[in-house]
Amino acid sequence: MLKTHYDMIVIGSGPAGRRAAIQAAKLNREVLVVEKGRRVGGVSVHTGTIPSKTLRETALNLSGWRERGFYGRAYRVKKDIEAEDLRKRLLITLNHEVEVLEHQFARNKVDTVRGVARFIGTHEVRIDGDEGEHYDITADKFLLCVGTHPFRPDNIPFTPNRVLDSDEILDLDHVPRSLVVIGAGVIGVEYATIFSALDVPVTLIEPRDSMLDFIDRELIEDFTHDLRDRGMVLRLSHSVEKIDVPEEGPVTCHLTGGRVARADMVLFAAGRMGATQSIGLDKCGLTTDKRGRLKANPITFQTEVPHIYAAGDVIGFPSLASTSMEQGRIAACHAFDSNPQKPPEFFPYGIYSVPEMSTCGMSEEEVRERGIPYECGIARFRETSRGHIMGIEAGMMKLIFSLKTRRLLGVHIVGEGATELVHIGQAVLNLKGKLDFFVENTFNYPTLAEAYKIAALDAFNRMPK
Repeated sequence: MLKTHYDMIVIGSGPAGRRAAIQAAKLNREVLVVEKGRRVGGVSVHTGTIPSKTLRETALNLSGWRERGFYGRAYRVKKDIEAEDLRKRLLITLNHEVEVLEHQFARNKVDTVRGVARFIGTHEVRIDGDEGEHYDITADKFLLCVGTHPFRPDNIPFTPNRVLDSDEILDLDHVPRSLVVIGAGVIGVEYATIFSALDVPVTLIEPRDSMLDFIDRELIEDFTHDLRDRGMVLRLSHSVEKIDVPEEGPVTCHLTGGRVARADMVLFAAGRMGATQSIGLDKCGLTTDKRGRLKANPITFQTEVPHIYAAGDVIGFPSLASTSMEQGRIAACHAFDSNPQKPPEFFPYGIYSVPEMSTCGMSEEEVRERGIPYECGIARFRETSRGHIMGIEAGMMKLIFSLKTRRLLGVHIVGEGATELVHIGQAVLNLKGKLDFFVENTFNYPTLAEAYKIAALDAFNRMPK
């Protein structure tokens, strides 16, 4: 039975919402989590982080991608991969995630309700339950972590199984014979490379002349070379003017400059919108930007209305599950005067493409902009014994060091295990460690982590003695 008043109401049960709710409960506060989806977990569990990464792992396993360095590009674990093969593992993973989350809420005595919440006052929401029931509930504090949904412009003729957004791609009833991906942001690049690993011919279209501008350019150059080497078609500096969807035959994308791209299926992945349209922001004094995102203090995560907090993708960059969790925890601590620590200066950014990329700290471009004298060290995964054992032909690590202090300024990795390896560099960055840590320490042999020592020695050999 729901109470009529709570210390905090959390709208949304994604990474930010669940971490905030559990943190507030551990501070002996009464918390209600409102989730409009069929099950708790939010976008992260049901359409975003977990599903896309599960799809990636399934594709790599069934296609034999990781073993092709030894057995050739024709190697396959399963010859004919069907959509059902991809969904089977996905459902198992999602059920597990939901069960874990439901157990965490129950164990910490966090109340949950399925329904749509909207403000009817600055301290009150009305919840329309999924079975027709209604609740008017007040709270001292609120946390908005409603997430985002795919941007669907009017000029894109979305059509089932022909022209899809990034939510719909998870419900495919067949693996496409060919695919056009519109948008070379994180989501577009991830799905483009996943389907490429399944040997689906992919064309990636992006209006800008580059992709993933927040990543170190040298890393992107290496990544782009790998994509072209395996046959992916990149159409940078091209916009889609019109899409023709015939009843039969391929979908045709008409691009600027008169070029066309044809494929069995089109994925539109150019941006997302904050899911704030239905929560009654006008009743509590909040407004959003043109993409439906809320503005929040980057330290406390308070909105312009002090007792209302916002965290996660709905406040924009970096839109990561990992940072969203910390934002939610910090918001709950601040709301109940628990003196939260400040967010760490450096956090890792992971892109689960094929190959994956991860970065932490400053890129070479940022170091140059700040006028910091620096030197870089490079290690190729093929230079490590573990790389040979694993059959890795591509992949690199780049470390950037200050010439004046020898401190590590940035770590950038593309290749197998990048999102795991980056945490060594993250720790050294946040502890203000120097080049000498990598040179003087012993790493397990053989491991890909050896690349840290190789890259550090590469930089050391170039630095003034």
